[in-house]
Amino acid sequence: MPAGCQQHVGRKSTAPQQQLSSRKQHHQKTKAKRIIRTIIIKKAEREHTHTHTLTHQHINISLNIMSDRDNNNKNDNKIFADDKDLKFETSREVLITQTFDGMGIKEDLLRGLYAYGFEKPSAIQQRAVLPITSGRDVIAQAQSGTGKTSMISLSLCQMVDITQREVQALVLSPTRELAVQTEKTALALGNYMNVQVHACIGGRSIGEDIRKLDYGVHIVSGTPGRVFDMIKRRNLRTKNIKTLILDEADEMLNKGFKEQIYDIYRYLPPETQVVLISATLPNEVLDMTSKFMTDPIRILVKRDELTLEGIKQFFVAVEKGEWKFDTLCDLYDTLTITQAVIFVNTKKKVDWLTEKMRQNNFTVSSMHGDMPQKEREAIMAEFRGGTTRVLITTDVWARGIDVQQVSLVINYDLPNNRENYIHRIGRSGRYGRKGVAITFLKSEDTQALRDIEQFYSTQIDEMPVNVADLI
Repeated sequence: MPAGCQQHVGRKSTAPQQQLSSRKQHHQKTKAKRIIRTIIIKKAEREHTHTHTLTHQHINISLNIMSDRDNNNKNDNKIFADDKDLKFETSREVLITQTFDGMGIKEDLLRGLYAYGFEKPSAIQQRAVLPITSGRDVIAQAQSGTGKTSMISLSLCQMVDITQREVQALVLSPTRELAVQTEKTALALGNYMNVQVHACIGGRSIGEDIRKLDYGVHIVSGTPGRVFDMIKRRNLRTKNIKTLILDEADEMLNKGFKEQIYDIYRYLPPETQVVLISATLPNEVLDMTSKFMTDPIRILVKRDELTLEGIKQFFVAVEKGEWKFDTLCDLYDTLTITQAVIFVNTKKKVDWLTEKMRQNNFTVSSMHGDMPQKEREAIMAEFRGGTTRVLITTDVWARGIDVQQVSLVINYDLPNNRENYIHRIGRSGRYGRKGVAITFLKSEDTQALRDIEQFYSTQIDEMPVNVADLI
């Protein structure tokens, strides 16, 4: 066992409930109750309410793309999706704090927030930051584009002891790009505090990871494979870790990552705080949380409120799969009005579609998980900078990757599961901007699309002729 690492089987758990409704009605019985360490949370327990409705002013942003591009400054980038009348199903401990000052944020961290362009907390930040910083286990759910990544960074920067150059918080993400984005956001917000953050991800130099970890960092953001490797090598010391955050928790706890998460979890101190954050939290994921969370606070948004309000959703009927390419070519001029992401279901199809578009003299870039890390980073940098305007990718890009200028998403293939649909279309309309999502629909996919409509209580209409006017 690595030196300085403490192994344990797991916390005392409770029997998982079968339905989310019963979870809300009956709090988990726990044999060990965590002490609530702040007056704010105690006050929240006395002044509780199960359903909060936001009342702050509706933010309406003009869609004019040329004007938007000219005015694309930091403050524009940090306006959140409209939260008006969005109801959260929350635990009774949750208190709404509508300003960063009201959260008791450290002065140097406030400077970082305002310098980064944030003006006020989003709905999920108003509810989740205080429970997280008080040390409670938290299950937090909010839509894509509502500030989840910045909520993670803000909470951890508030909690770390800068004088102790040891890893105190660990953030695990399903993709390398999301892990790097968390690293960059935490470094930016903690700029005036001298917070040390490092991304441990596959594809990068192991030697560089070892050097950074031996030098000492406060926060590690990484993917499960590389993080566990660093723990086994004894370079990532876990004895001072106080908080584990699972970003995009539904994906993290699926079969591909579940075992790796448990491998890492066994080396964390028994009292480690656990926070799950995601846009979608299916019932089976909530059931699994009973195995490693203690009396968690829940900040949940109803499934039928998950669809992003500012995003127009359309479909284009294509009788045969081979007709999709011609449809995409017809739409190309519309794509390049702004920046667009095209989703397909396999890495092989990314390569095929990219090559076919280029053969027909269309300029596109592409990215998938089999590409070398340096190439992926270069492609991301070009796309963020606007050098490339159309990106073809798989669902590796669907979760949490934030490029402000993207206002059009095309599902060349319908996603393989309903949860990924919301993640894909969330790449457009970031932070309250309007966006458009277009799905290419083969006749045999009609029922699957109707299932998505029903699942999210939304409506997906046939694409109008003037779709370019909506982007």
